[in-house]
Amino acid sequence: MKNNTSVVQGQHAMVQPFTVAEPVNEFGETFNGEKGSVQPPKFNDVFFGVLFYAHLIALVCVVPFAIGYDNNNNNNAAEIDLGQITYFVGVCCVFAVGMSTLALGFMMKFSRQLVKISLVFGCFTSFAVMILLFGAGSVMGAVFGAISFAVTLCYTCAVWNRVAFAAANLNTALSAVRSNLGLSVVAYALMIVAAGYSLMWTFISNAVLDAYPAMAFLMLLSYFWTHQVLSNTMHATTAGVIGTWWFAPLEASSFCSPSIKDSFVRSTTYSFGSICFGSLIVAIIQTLRHLQNQLRHSDDDSMKLIGCIIQCILACIEDLIEYFNEWAYIYVGLYGYSYLDAGRNVIQLFQAKGWTTIISDSLAARVLGMISLVIGLFTGLVGFIMASLDQNIFADYGFDNSSGIGFLFGFLVGLILASIFLGIVDSAVKTCIVCFAESPAEFEQNHPQLSLELRDAWRSSWPEIYA
Repeated sequence: MKNNTSVVQGQHAMVQPFTVAEPVNEFGETFNGEKGSVQPPKFNDVFFGVLFYAHLIALVCVVPFAIGYDNNNNNNAAEIDLGQITYFVGVCCVFAVGMSTLALGFMMKFSRQLVKISLVFGCFTSFAVMILLFGAGSVMGAVFGAISFAVTLCYTCAVWNRVAFAAANLNTALSAVRSNLGLSVVAYALMIVAAGYSLMWTFISNAVLDAYPAMAFLMLLSYFWTHQVLSNTMHATTAGVIGTWWFAPLEASSFCSPSIKDSFVRSTTYSFGSICFGSLIVAIIQTLRHLQNQLRHSDDDSMKLIGCIIQCILACIEDLIEYFNEWAYIYVGLYGYSYLDAGRNVIQLFQAKGWTTIISDSLAARVLGMISLVIGLFTGLVGFIMASLDQNIFADYGFDNSSGIGFLFGFLVGLILASIFLGIVDSAVKTCIVCFAESPAEFEQNHPQLSLELRDAWRSSWPEIYA
């Protein structure tokens, strides 16, 4: 028997001794199928980090070519006044951020009811689609809609008894995020970087693809890879902060807690190569998916055949890779494992605990998606009111229906910002599941009330696993 000391973001947490076979990983450390351990400070998967920066440098080097191409082909471009549209977007942003922040407290108070509502909402949506298709005279579409409604209804009945655990886990994650709201600043900063990159990529790709259409795959890969890296950096950062809150709450219980800085620095240095590695795999799949959609509508039969082959390949690996990815980054953020070690170890943890069914549930994610949609709709209403009061906001863009465009723009702004903010909660939910599987004793010691609620919910939702 031995005592293991787990470290999350530099904080030590004593765990109960245990005796199991312990395979040795590449660092000489052990993983026993029960609990991860902090890895020595080391730059993991360096090749992929260097490759990512090299591709960004190559993209920047193309900027002079894109500028020259734009000057030669767009000399007569009309000037557009961005003042009013900037004001419009700014108001929508402030409203969406405020609603997202208020949503934390609302979800904490009504977490169980919201999980149930999200399930009922899914059934209602499927039923409404079926009725609309039937009313439109699409018999085949109505049949598929009926099948979808039946499947959704069966799923709702099957998981209804799991609502308590999903709600308690969501409430725990919300408590952790509310204690570290500075994470939202990091998320919105990365969103600004993503927006800036998208503008630069659009400008460059227009020139490159006009001159060299064969570069489409590489340009798309660059776009998806960069956005995946930014998203997964936030995912790993959140995991590190929530882990610190779980094991050492004093270090992660303020708006600008030290754990936020420490976790972000680790995600952008030691673990950055691992983040780039996993992001590249998903980016390749996303690029192939995009090309497959393009080839499917081609007039060339050989191109359609290639598209079908790509679709078959993606159907086999897409869900598996994304499933592996989302849990791997939890261990990357918590302990600093390399990408492959992180994914292998966290899956081994759930297999050893018999929790593979638990982690397949997406009830909390359904709630977050529903809340994001609601915030998007309310922000769209704000945009509708602003555009109705000032018909000149979108005049320079040639839109006739200013009110409708105002609603659409507001909806998109609200949905995107809410999804980014609540994406932090989604990462926190997954981290809490991992930490609860590993270290329920530390949770009970540091957060006794939340621990009691989660244990009771676990007992009622998963009695066979609890036993």
